[in-house]
Amino acid sequence: MDNQSALAVREALWMALQLAGPPLIAMLAVGLVISVFQALTQIQEATLAFLPKLVVLGVVLLLLGPSMVGSMRGYAASLFDRMVAVGGQP
Repeated sequence: MDNQSALAVREALWMALQLAGPPLIAMLAVGLVISVFQALTQIQEATLAFLPKLVVLGVVLLLLGPSMVGSMRGYAASLFDRMVAVGGQP
């Protein structure tokens, strides 16, 4: 693997981590709080675990969605510029 492709793979993995990290961390925190609540109260309702996670995911995506789209747009533009440079087109 040459240096350019290794750099592209590294940037792709970093972009995936930046985009998926905040929603996953928020869902993990909500899941932990709900699990502790269910253990303390012995309420074993499946919707109690699912619905708050769904709401938090929606809120996180609403708040961070524009910055995520901007990051993806910038990454795609740099990737297309790199493909044009490799192809030799001006």
